[in-house]
Amino acid sequence: MRLLFAGTPDVAVATLDALLKSRHEVVAVLTRPDALSGRGLRRASSAVAQRATELGLRLMQPDRPTNPDFLADLATLGVDAAPIVAYGGLIPPAALALPRNGWINLHFSLLPAWRGAAPVQRAIMAGDDITGASTFILDEGLDTGPILGVVTESIRPRDTSGDVLARLAVSGAELMVRTLDAIDEGVAVPAAQGGDGLSLAPRISTEEVRIDWSRPALAIDRLVRGATPEPGAWTTLRGERMGVGPVELVVDDTSLPAGQLAVDRAGVRVGTGSHAVLLGEVKPAGKRLMPAADWARGARLSESDVVE
Repeated sequence: MRLLFAGTPDVAVATLDALLKSRHEVVAVLTRPDALSGRGLRRASSAVAQRATELGLRLMQPDRPTNPDFLADLATLGVDAAPIVAYGGLIPPAALALPRNGWINLHFSLLPAWRGAAPVQRAIMAGDDITGASTFILDEGLDTGPILGVVTESIRPRDTSGDVLARLAVSGAELMVRTLDAIDEGVAVPAAQGGDGLSLAPRISTEEVRIDWSRPALAIDRLVRGATPEPGAWTTLRGERMGVGPVELVVDDTSLPAGQLAVDRAGVRVGTGSHAVLLGEVKPAGKRLMPAADWARGARLSESDVVE
């Protein structure tokens, strides 16, 4: 089949590569426009745009997919299907109708669980043991179209959202190829999503991942792992913001009040609403990510210091 591939971040690149090795033909790549990035606010291309350019593929970067010029170009491509992975923009009805077999979305959850922009992050924060990926026919709803295929993935006790997404990027790419093969062979059987297990996964705000140290340690652990690497959990010390990487539970330590810091040979502990946690890596304001023990040696912490 002739394909238009749509995607933007790193997690979508594996699917593009898998499609290029398949029996199908990727005739063009749709991705978000270059965006300002970094401290210098320089324009940077998306990971998918960079990969497409490396491979010499036709690149389409409309300001929005409702752009009449983009719709006209898409119509002339005559694609059979449009596989899409984390494109980052709503596909309008005029574009949905153009590929003969529709837009086939790869979503990183077991739908109808965790519909929305942050499915893996939300699954980890909720304490789920199992997640996965689903391919479905894109419609005008929020991840509501009929399902074509699924793959499951365990969430391990120390997994961050980055860890899980890295594995799902690979298994999801294989699922996408199998799904397109089934469509091409006329054996794909779309199944309507039921209402059981429905949950939503809206984009995570920066304020939402500020750590409330009065919460139980297990909840803090899940929050931090779900927010790693993006958008990143954080706290404040002496009025300055500090990023916090994954923590380790210290189940036999209930002596520290919530937010209280303690430094010893084992590392840097913080009190929570239940038992202490051991900090792994931290990112002080204006500095790089570093081991918490290294940070503590230079921070000259006192018994009055608390994180909030």
